[in-house]
Amino acid sequence: MSKKNAFYAQSGGVTAVINASACGLIETARQHPDKIGTVYAGLNGIVGALKEELIDVSRESDETIAALRHTPSGAFGSCRYKLKSLEQNRAEYERLIEVFKAHDIGYFFYNGGGDSADTCLKISQLSEKMGYPIQAIHIPKTVDNDLPFTDNCPGFGSVAKYVAVSTKEAALDVASMCATSTKVFILEVMGRHAGWIAAAGALAQEQEGDAPHIILLPEVAFDKEKFLKKVQETVDTEGYCVIVASEGAQYEDGTFLADAGSVDAFGHKQLGGVAPTLAKMVKDELGMKYHWALADYLQRAARHIASATDVEQAYAVGKAAVEAAVAGKNAIMPTIERIGKTTADYSWSIGEAPLSEVANVEKFMPEEFISEDGFGITQAGREYLEPLIQGEDYPPYKNGIPQYARLKKVLVEKKLKEAFSV
Repeated sequence: MSKKNAFYAQSGGVTAVINASACGLIETARQHPDKIGTVYAGLNGIVGALKEELIDVSRESDETIAALRHTPSGAFGSCRYKLKSLEQNRAEYERLIEVFKAHDIGYFFYNGGGDSADTCLKISQLSEKMGYPIQAIHIPKTVDNDLPFTDNCPGFGSVAKYVAVSTKEAALDVASMCATSTKVFILEVMGRHAGWIAAAGALAQEQEGDAPHIILLPEVAFDKEKFLKKVQETVDTEGYCVIVASEGAQYEDGTFLADAGSVDAFGHKQLGGVAPTLAKMVKDELGMKYHWALADYLQRAARHIASATDVEQAYAVGKAAVEAAVAGKNAIMPTIERIGKTTADYSWSIGEAPLSEVANVEKFMPEEFISEDGFGITQAGREYLEPLIQGEDYPPYKNGIPQYARLKKVLVEKKLKEAFSV
């Protein structure tokens, strides 16, 4: 393939390390000037491509790009915009290829979860049919840890670390006050269908009786009576009860505890309020004083406590995406392959998976990771999770505050006459 420009976009909910993937990609692309010309980034993800709002990454200094490695959130802007199927809206896909053609883009790197893997695959397939082939590489990213084939997903390890640390610290607070004050604390974390993040709360436990005492996973049907009984027993035994609840906790019939009655841009149910829902149960049925907290954006933006393992892996998949592209590969996703079982012998390498098998497939917590009572994890679950939160990778600080990259975001001149509304 002759020298072509590259396009990179961030998709969906951001993470503490998605910019580390961008850093790995851009730094590696700059090492291949014979194959890759200018790297463009979509302003606000794929929407930037549709609107022909392309950031000229070559206008950013090496120092700024290097700083992306320790900068949280989506530095180029992300979006929750799901392209419809080719049958429903072929025009969107054709528009993307027109923009790529106008700017001599031959490489498409899409950094996101399952929905973006699907988009990446479709663009690769349609571009071939339209006579302007695009090498499309998907870069894994999701705090939900629910992509198949890869052992884990960049972004998850740092959220897992944040949740485990926050659970431990909040539990110490509750334990110190429970004799005369709060008896129950509930931390609500992300995880619509898969309970990986909630399960990570268990890493706060060091010995019998340690918090969290109850973990609620989407994979385990919620039983109100069983839950309240466990809360009461824990308070009777330990003096207090700490609960980590996944936002996707649901009843046996599949109804979410916190169904807000609306859907987001991807067609997913809007969830909001599993913690207050549980707190009301505790108050109404047990009469106990409670507090609850919503980790929300804090859990996925907490770069100050990111897992060093996660940062390294995020950078590595960005780097691997470019290496795969210049090697002529197409419609694949770099994966993380686990070597060794426990933290002591854990290491990892980079593999790859075909996008045709990755797109729109969710990976759930396996049964062997969930404790028999459904309120915790097994030793196998701990052995899987623990290596992913290892190591600290602090950002530089100034005046007590972390210093993060600030991009110029210089847009290139548009070449297409027709505007495109999104």
